[in-house]
Amino acid sequence: MNRSVLFDSPFLLGFEHTRGLIERAAKAAAESYPPYNVEDRGDGGLRITLAVAGFAPDQLEVTVEDRQLTIAGRREGGRRDGGTAPAEDAFLHRGIAARGFIRSFVLADGMVVEAASLEHGLLHIDLVRPEPERRVLRVPIRSPG
Repeated sequence: MNRSVLFDSPFLLGFEHTRGLIERAAKAAAESYPPYNVEDRGDGGLRITLAVAGFAPDQLEVTVEDRQLTIAGRREGGRRDGGTAPAEDAFLHRGIAARGFIRSFVLADGMVVEAASLEHGLLHIDLVRPEPERRVLRVPIRSPG
């Protein structure tokens, strides 16, 4: 990625990490599986919903590290129900994806994952941004002498 002139501005001090966030967001945008929705739930709340049909809760992992939300789905072996599903070569048509995935989202400062739930093949991840406490910091002015 080319270095942006915007980040070279002398008025943007301490924003070097922003370039990294933009690069991570661009990488995440290139991912296409699984499909997802992002809903505004009002009052600073968001819900991310991923279509994860066929995944059990123990095959999914939701983590947050350094303001990056990562959802991973891992499949083990060919059979998904303990051995009662037909063998892989018995499918006449395979339209439901059976591959693992990693989907990432870059979170703004203060965003917190409140809950995650799996129902009807949809993984819901609820995020909130608690209202920060407002405070004014008075900086004392010193003078020599």
